[in-house]
Amino acid sequence: MADKKILIEGSGKHCHVSQATLYKLFGDGFEMVNKKELSQPGQYATPHKITVVGPKRSTDVTILGPCRNADQIELSQTDATAIGLNPPIRESGDLAGSPGCKLVGPEGEIEIKEGVIIAKRHIHFTVEDAAALGVKDKQIVKVKVGGDRALIFDEVVARVNPEYATAMHLDYDEYNAAALSGSNSTGELIV
Repeated sequence: MADKKILIEGSGKHCHVSQATLYKLFGDGFEMVNKKELSQPGQYATPHKITVVGPKRSTDVTILGPCRNADQIELSQTDATAIGLNPPIRESGDLAGSPGCKLVGPEGEIEIKEGVIIAKRHIHFTVEDAAALGVKDKQIVKVKVGGDRALIFDEVVARVNPEYATAMHLDYDEYNAAALSGSNSTGELIV
């Protein structure tokens, strides 16, 4: 990387489900359809939605594939508050002690004991890009965004993996707060 510009992508409310949960919600033998490849290699959006039921109301979320070992629901603070949940801000996969909820699909429902989080802002880095920028896995960095609603995102977790593509992920509360839009939004990495 010649400069410190980082691609920034907005991430809407979504979920990752286990194979067992997928079958419970959609029926035995159900196979997810790949509707759209995402920027992270091997990840894709499906056309399938499930309903996340909270204490106040419910919301529909898109399932991302492929299946994972654990069910994980990722909401923005706005989405979570609207349905009556107060999940912690966590890195993906850090689900211990997070709230659960009811998940409803076209063929069934399931109550999960934990798994609802607000995703901590993070940047996926290829090993090569991280080395070029002097960033290490799990390092906390900042990203400066310019424009009419310029701001600096602090407490951004660097996640380095040879299977990643370099991109920062923000939920839409944060993405919209910086007035970002389009597929080529960028920010400047501050290490």
